[in-house]
Amino acid sequence: MERLFRPRSVAVIGASTDSAKIGYRVVENILSSGYRGAVHPVNPRGGELLGLPIHPSISEIEGEVDVAVVAIPAAGVLPVVTECGEKGVDHLIVLSSGFSEVGKIAEEKRIAEVAAGFGMRVLGPNVFGFYSAAGSIDATFGPGGIRPGRVGIISQSGALGIAMIGKTAAESLGLSALISVGNKADVDESDVLEYLASDEETAVVLLYIEGVKRGERPVETLSEITRRKPVVVIKSGRSKRGAMAAASHTGSLAGADDVFEDLMHQCGVLRARSVQEAFDWVGFIASSPVPPGTEAVIVTNGGGIGVLATDACEAFGVRLYDDQGVLREAFADVMPAFGSSKNPVDLTGQANASAYADALGRVLQENRMHAAIALYCETATSESERFESLLRDVYEQYRDRKPIVFSLFGGAATAGVIRALKGEGIPVYGDVYEAVSPLGALYRAWRRFGEPPDSPIDVDIDLDAARRILRVAGAEGRGFLLADEAARFAELIGLTMPEAGIARGLDEAVRAAESIGYPVVMKIVSKDIVHKSDAGGVALDLSDEGEVVDAYQAIIRSCRAHSPHAEIKGVEVAEMIRPGVETIVGARQDPSFGPVMMFGLGGIYVEVMRDVAFRKAPVGL
Repeated sequence: MERLFRPRSVAVIGASTDSAKIGYRVVENILSSGYRGAVHPVNPRGGELLGLPIHPSISEIEGEVDVAVVAIPAAGVLPVVTECGEKGVDHLIVLSSGFSEVGKIAEEKRIAEVAAGFGMRVLGPNVFGFYSAAGSIDATFGPGGIRPGRVGIISQSGALGIAMIGKTAAESLGLSALISVGNKADVDESDVLEYLASDEETAVVLLYIEGVKRGERPVETLSEITRRKPVVVIKSGRSKRGAMAAASHTGSLAGADDVFEDLMHQCGVLRARSVQEAFDWVGFIASSPVPPGTEAVIVTNGGGIGVLATDACEAFGVRLYDDQGVLREAFADVMPAFGSSKNPVDLTGQANASAYADALGRVLQENRMHAAIALYCETATSESERFESLLRDVYEQYRDRKPIVFSLFGGAATAGVIRALKGEGIPVYGDVYEAVSPLGALYRAWRRFGEPPDSPIDVDIDLDAARRILRVAGAEGRGFLLADEAARFAELIGLTMPEAGIARGLDEAVRAAESIGYPVVMKIVSKDIVHKSDAGGVALDLSDEGEVVDAYQAIIRSCRAHSPHAEIKGVEVAEMIRPGVETIVGARQDPSFGPVMMFGLGGIYVEVMRDVAFRKAPVGL
């Protein structure tokens, strides 16, 4: 991906002299971004664009072309792919829409196949382009004026990605890269993540996705990168309707949101609930130092807002420093007698700007205090102008040493201070929850740094025997194993199972129970009856021969009544284990991520409580 983000030459196919067209806008952005490489507009009509000659075709360009941006209607893209391949282009960026997102999957697949034949990578289709601070190039059709910085953004949505350009300007957020992956016919988020993981200018990555293709690779990539730098993800399609909308937008499977949520947790990814929250997180993480420890201190001039911040700290996983002796010693002489040196440190409503500066300086100097949360409620004696200058100075002292966030609450004067400081990239917010949230995100990311990967579980498995069990189920069209098959499979992978056997008559049931020892459990075994309890196919705590006989007859009778055409293999007689917490263990082929495991609270309440967690398989220790 190095040649994409640091291209030596760029061609824009579909360049236009009409300033309202995308082909014009892309060329204009490339030139205005300070790009030092060669820029080649291409259009069969020829002519001149912004002082550059327009080439009739890419084949007539002298020298090599690293990147070709395609801004033409979908119907004309495939011939251009061939021309670019013959020219030896490294990367093809297809801005054109009208492919898999509208059902034209074969046409999109053909573009990727033809490009692969030439060894050419394809970004798109259905993208807005890319920006690279390292290459000093803005090859998008967005508003331009992107500010260089330390945040890398990957967006599956073109329109949202373009809007993010304006949002970054409003938030004073600098970017190391901004790239649209669109329909992901070839290049996907994993390719870009691998590049950004090694890019020294990228401190944090923001990823917006609607669906995942080839999900096993993103999980592996994210698991690796989050041990070196934070990744914040926004995923739409949480609801069923949202998932349907995502599929129609970019042609991707949104997948089950509970699976996605748990797999992102497994990977160490920070999932934001909104674009604003994501921007707050990445902006703060990119500009903050690594925390020297886990203990934060709240400094406030109002008890109520201090309590709110304490609640927010618990909600977002921020620990508060609570050594009362150290707190009293540090703050006793900067507050009135009726103030409080407990954490939150309450300077009271009479605190002026100097008192704030002094108190925050104590947090900065005390090695046992590792982060500061500075709160301010506007009062009748407020000094808004002095306070603005104070916070600017305090942030300058903190920015390279300890994390600090500010939350200011008040009227028009306070709102003006927030706007001014936020415009300078200072982490100041109008609500305590908004302020503490990014600090919590920083701590969650920090705890992941350097975390060793999972160790594989060393189990000697008879794979041939396991595959034979699976082949039998597959041959019968079953997506599940019967009780005896599951028990055998569990034994093969090293799990201890209750002693059990299958009875096909009353005598066999009694002999099995006596061999195992009372009490026993009996369960129907049928590929046509998956939910056994619903069919009356389970009997528990059977303590003698009479109960076993009665239970066998009752199970057969109930299951025949429930499912008259069910094929019954027999009744399992199993050891009744001691009471404990029932759990469920399962696995499935997720359409986005492949093999996924499930573990959680089992028994009859599993469908009601849904207290389960998902992990990408294989899972280590």
